[in-house]
Amino acid sequence: MNRRQFASFLLAAPLCSIAGPGPAHADAKFQAFIENSLWPRAKAAGISRSLFDAGFKGITTPDPAVLKLAANQPEFTSTTAAYLAKAVTPIRIETGQAKKAEEEKLLAAIEKKYGVDRYILLGIWGMESNFGKDKGSMSVIRSLATLAYSGRRKAYGNEQLIAAFKILRQGLVKPDSFTGSWAAAMGHTQFIPTSYLSSAVDWTGDGKKDIWNSRQDALASTANYLAKAGWKPDRPWGWEVILPDDFNKGLIGRKHWRSVAEWQKMGIRRADGEKLGARGAEAFVMVPQGVNGPRFLVTKNFLAIMDYNISHSYAIAVGHLADRIRGQGPFVAAWPDVNIDLTFEQRVELQKRLTALGFSTGGSDGRFGARTYEAVIAYQKREGLPLDGQPSLKLLQHIRKNSS
Repeated sequence: MNRRQFASFLLAAPLCSIAGPGPAHADAKFQAFIENSLWPRAKAAGISRSLFDAGFKGITTPDPAVLKLAANQPEFTSTTAAYLAKAVTPIRIETGQAKKAEEEKLLAAIEKKYGVDRYILLGIWGMESNFGKDKGSMSVIRSLATLAYSGRRKAYGNEQLIAAFKILRQGLVKPDSFTGSWAAAMGHTQFIPTSYLSSAVDWTGDGKKDIWNSRQDALASTANYLAKAGWKPDRPWGWEVILPDDFNKGLIGRKHWRSVAEWQKMGIRRADGEKLGARGAEAFVMVPQGVNGPRFLVTKNFLAIMDYNISHSYAIAVGHLADRIRGQGPFVAAWPDVNIDLTFEQRVELQKRLTALGFSTGGSDGRFGARTYEAVIAYQKREGLPLDGQPSLKLLQHIRKNSS
């Protein structure tokens, strides 16, 4: 599993801490699960019994905090605007600018080697751990064993647990200091175990790929990950844009890639008045909060950020935080109020029905992001409806009537 799959169920979940390995009373069923289910998997993957026992020393119960967080539905009234308000704050921008000055030589060297924009690295560092301040202090082994034991994330827990033991086998970290978030995202830039194994690098040359204590290793590892995900140095993640009055809204969405030059010919321009660059780069028009909110022209570098975390809101936040650290201004267009006359159950139903009709919403969690708005517009275009891109009870009733 890569970070894209991981993020599809996290969506920027909070970090939590625990005081110890758990309650005094052992959970017999959980202990039996460790012995009868987790140990055979670990043994088959080449993990020694001594390392397995060391990893589970003192762990006798599942972590209730993990179970609670894993079971939580994303808040369905959350919007991109609300997410950005919490993610791209003045203090985070200021801290990012200070870190940029402090780490100028390091960031320049990493950018030269991997071709990844230093400001994007700062954006991810700020988003993931508040520049190293909030790396998570929960037991990685206990968290993953808990996920493997109960809930809807068993496959994730099993896969990441094996990867976590492979990290322990390298000897860089000890079981009692092997910590991360509730879902085992670790270090300065919150790598999950499989991402660590595939992309972590030893930038300092000390023989350790230390994403926990070395900001150098963590930032270089993140650049390596993004480079593998397809980041190209000749284009930005995207731009806030203004669409011409006669723009065909049916061209909104990732099914309609065009070169930046082609979009320019259609009248698209940057919202801040500056010139669009990377004229040969392919891009698509995205409306993360509907057609009446800010509109963006995003390149495939945006998808590389989404490979790190599949949330559109996250990717916009990383890109915008990076731009603000760079010295650019806030978004020009105002974020609209969202008044959707659908219950949570109806939101989920709408997403499921659109996806079943071939208009993928990227999931059915009740959260309306860019993919849902794109699906609505595509459906409206097919049905000859006004292209307002608005999810509504009226639209759901139309779908019910015409797909039953």
